[in-house]
Amino acid sequence: MSVPVPPGHDFAYPSRRRFLTSALAAGTALALAPSRLVRAAETAPAGRKLKVAFVGIGNRGLDLVKTFRDTGLIEAVAMCDVDLMAEHTAEARGIFPEARLFQDYRELFAQAGDTFEAVIIATPDFTHFVVAMHAMRAGKHIYLEKPLAHTFQEAELLMAQAARSGVVTQMGNQGHSGNNYHQFKAWQEAGIIADVTRVDMFMNSPRRWHGWDVKGYESHEAVPATIDWDLWHANRPVHPFSARLHPGNWRGWFDYGNGAFGDWGPHILDTCHRFLALGLPHTIEAVKRDGPNDFIFPQATTIRFDFPARGAMPPVEVFWYDGVANLPPLPPEMANAATPFKQRNGKFIYSKKLTFLGGTHGETLRIVPEEKMRELGPTLPRITGGFSDHFQNFALACLGREETKSPFHISGPLSQVFILGVIAQRIGGRLEFDPVVKRFTNSDRANELLVQEAPRPGWEHYFRT
Repeated sequence: MSVPVPPGHDFAYPSRRRFLTSALAAGTALALAPSRLVRAAETAPAGRKLKVAFVGIGNRGLDLVKTFRDTGLIEAVAMCDVDLMAEHTAEARGIFPEARLFQDYRELFAQAGDTFEAVIIATPDFTHFVVAMHAMRAGKHIYLEKPLAHTFQEAELLMAQAARSGVVTQMGNQGHSGNNYHQFKAWQEAGIIADVTRVDMFMNSPRRWHGWDVKGYESHEAVPATIDWDLWHANRPVHPFSARLHPGNWRGWFDYGNGAFGDWGPHILDTCHRFLALGLPHTIEAVKRDGPNDFIFPQATTIRFDFPARGAMPPVEVFWYDGVANLPPLPPEMANAATPFKQRNGKFIYSKKLTFLGGTHGETLRIVPEEKMRELGPTLPRITGGFSDHFQNFALACLGREETKSPFHISGPLSQVFILGVIAQRIGGRLEFDPVVKRFTNSDRANELLVQEAPRPGWEHYFRT
């Protein structure tokens, strides 16, 4: 199914070369944008609910339907899913039985666009861009699951469109409104977190693609009657249906997902990236790749990022460890711990004076060893609570009462860090990156992967600048 180009948009998809040579200008335009909206311009009357549409209502989408319902702040007027009548979308449809139903998000906007103010998007990574771009051009506030986009270029374009559109935006790294956000901020302001030189992220839980032996796209399975398989691909080339793609398994494929980086990275590094002002790295190195594959993510990787000094803050090395047996090194302070370290996902933060252990999402930090935590405990700032969660925060920002914690100009560069890591996972080696010009200086292939291949005919207009 192709999409007609809107009237007046005589547009040719920009080549990779054109994008790369214009990246600096785009970044400058973004920096000079007149508004990065984090709350609605006007405050809604007390008691009024936010009218929303959900796009993507299975799996993670179902979680969001339930969570936003439980805020008591929204009214769902429409729901959309490319596999609308599938078993895995049935529960979501039953939660808001009065909501209008659509299979194609473009029809949702065409037929019901005047009935909702905000869109909550939980589609696969590779479709984040087109749905979010469509919504922002229609003037809708956006809650978009992480990562922000599938490619570096798409994230860049979404940030620029958000600045132009003047809509409220929030990426779905929900821990960024949790206790870790408030703790990290308070501990940094108090000088507890200072002079950080290294962060080790680890995600050692099993992933769907672990153990797969993939040599290409399989073609022996029938397309389920409930899904529009052509539309599922959106602007990407169509591949044969496979249960290893849908539902949910798309995340393990380079063409469709961002692997463990996109799934868990935004829940682990987010506060470090924001409060340490890391920005973009200048080198990304694939230190380890177990089972590299042309189609799916490796079975385990260790990726190193190097971030330059920022003002008075020193350079920072960031390491990423994924794979069930690819564990991070333990800090010397934990070498003689009485009990084995069993945490599967989280981070170690090394500063010149202290070492911290953190988890994921909103989990708070602890100083290691525990004796040091107890020693400093009475002097540490206390987090009193009473903050809105990520979902309440988005709805309240759309209603003009709060500012979003993870708007696109904050969550976009965070997503781009992990997208750069995905490129290293895919091609290996040590990559040198210019964070100002936003291109690699030592790899043509890596530069090609910053930009999606030309979209299918009819989808080009989403990429106009």
